[in-house]
Amino acid sequence: MLQKLREKSSGLLGTIVLAILIVPLGLFGIDQYLVQGSNNTVARVQAPPSWWHDAPSWWPVSMAWQEETVTVEDFRSRFEQARQQARAQQGDAFNPREFESAENKRSVLDSLIDQRVQRLAARNAGVVVSDRLVRTTIQDIPAFQVDGKFDPERYQLALASQVPAQSPAQFQSTVRDSLAETLVPAGLQESSFATTSEMNRLVKLIGERRDVTMLMLPPEASGEEIPEADAKAWYDSHQADFRAPETVTLEYVEIDAAAIPSPPPADEATLRARYEDEKAKFQTPEERLASHILIEVPAGADDATRKAAEEKARALAIQAREPGADFAALARANSDDVGSKDAGGDLGWVGKGMMVAPFEDALFAMAGPGVSDAVETEFGWHVIQLREVKAGQQEPFEQVRDALAEEQATADRERAVNDVMTQVVDQIYKNPNDLSGVAAASGLKVETLGPVSRESSEGIMASPGVKRAAFDEVRIQDGTISDPVEIAPGHNVVIRVSAHQPESARPFDKVRDEVTAAVRADRLLKDARKQGAALVARLKAGDTLASIAASKGLSEPNAIPGVPRGAPVPSVEVNEAMFAVDAPAGEGASTPGMAPLPDGSLVLFTVDKVVPGDASTIDDAQREMLKGQVEQVSGYEDAQAYIRELRKRMTVTVFEENL
Repeated sequence: MLQKLREKSSGLLGTIVLAILIVPLGLFGIDQYLVQGSNNTVARVQAPPSWWHDAPSWWPVSMAWQEETVTVEDFRSRFEQARQQARAQQGDAFNPREFESAENKRSVLDSLIDQRVQRLAARNAGVVVSDRLVRTTIQDIPAFQVDGKFDPERYQLALASQVPAQSPAQFQSTVRDSLAETLVPAGLQESSFATTSEMNRLVKLIGERRDVTMLMLPPEASGEEIPEADAKAWYDSHQADFRAPETVTLEYVEIDAAAIPSPPPADEATLRARYEDEKAKFQTPEERLASHILIEVPAGADDATRKAAEEKARALAIQAREPGADFAALARANSDDVGSKDAGGDLGWVGKGMMVAPFEDALFAMAGPGVSDAVETEFGWHVIQLREVKAGQQEPFEQVRDALAEEQATADRERAVNDVMTQVVDQIYKNPNDLSGVAAASGLKVETLGPVSRESSEGIMASPGVKRAAFDEVRIQDGTISDPVEIAPGHNVVIRVSAHQPESARPFDKVRDEVTAAVRADRLLKDARKQGAALVARLKAGDTLASIAASKGLSEPNAIPGVPRGAPVPSVEVNEAMFAVDAPAGEGASTPGMAPLPDGSLVLFTVDKVVPGDASTIDDAQREMLKGQVEQVSGYEDAQAYIRELRKRMTVTVFEENL
């Protein structure tokens, strides 16, 4: 049989069939085979080639599609950043278990996918970010500023404290990529505007007032007995409303830093030693006022292009050193740095860590004002002009002694508190199920609290962190002492769950009165809606609120002129109903409406007049503030619509198993 197959496949027809099979396998099968089993991708974004934007994904040209991926590491890093941000915003209310929800994960992934989509779009559009824009953006970041001014030392310390740490060059590359990705969406957002007519209509809508006549109808007395079967049926269908909550009984010890004696003040020798250790903190770093001319060398340029750029830069350096030479004019005429060219190559004050290494080394190696030789960096060849040097300064010990003393006192107090906390933690490790050792180490006594539920806010249960630890499954099951929980700065508590009562159904016999009340309230509300619909029909047929009040033996309806939008008259829900009905058809007409209240009472009303807001009643400052808010919301929506449209033009594949 094998011999027959070999014979059949050796002819022209066999060769053609094999070729037909090999082509798709070569294009797709091998790739799938290599990728299979080693997929480290959470999402893949593919865009058509720039020369065929409408290329279908099934066409063989899809091999040339551009691609960006979100790796598992990318996702985990961004998810951890989101976790830290949520923890910082929510404080003790942060719940790690809730944060791990699939919804949160997908939200973070969507933001990363949008980022990759914008990156591909920027690449296709040829977006380029100048060095000056990168530098200005970094200098404007508040985290890198001291007293509102960019501080190079703060900049380097902040980058070093990142996890993982970043070099200035890495951070600049990140900022450059981010700017390229967001340049178009940000431009769309900033270009949003609201016209005068739009603002006038909005002011009229927001400031609208309505003249209303209102009649309050009390709930109809319901003295009927609720049959046992009806009550039991309600109980069976609403069992979640009649459950006893989960409760715990706690033992705890509070460790309050305010109760720990303060250490004695530091002596002179200690303060001077601290000054020597932290001398750099009291030093203003050197800065240099610089300009440059960039002769750009494109990535992948050949040797001839690189040599021509170098020769041009060297010639410009010689020309710039000539007596009377105008460096700014040379930069405007020759520089390829679009960010600084129009400013005569001006880079402003430059500190260490702000520029790429070869540029920085050359600038800070110059003995004084002048023009450097040609300097090569990853961007091309630079000619650097040093215009002025601002030397660093060291503050003397006497000038900063008080600050050092205050810092030392704070550090000593924190050390004393940490010593106590260390003893507490040691005792927890020695005996994780008994708080007596902890109490002895801290000099405090064991307190008790409970039973308490998750809704309790009594004592230490007012702290979300304590509440989370109290209802932790591990603590409940093994009765171990918790880690110290900070309930306020310098105020910690350790707890142990001594008793636990799980959530349970309350027997019908125990909650019959509550069930009966719930059934009666539900019937009252339904009756109020039914009655309201009938009364509105009467009003539409020509009846009046006054006649309805008289027929029910109620006092005259109340006329309330000028009810503003959103006012709780008599409640926010009723106000919404008043502004939901149509305006009266004409002079003397009115529009009826109704709104039932939770207690079964009914608000019957008529809207007698609608007065639009007056645009002249708000001043220019208020109008500008409102206009800015409208433009901000509209601009954000425009940017999001742009990103959604980009996503439609690309192919997004999500690997759920890697989330």
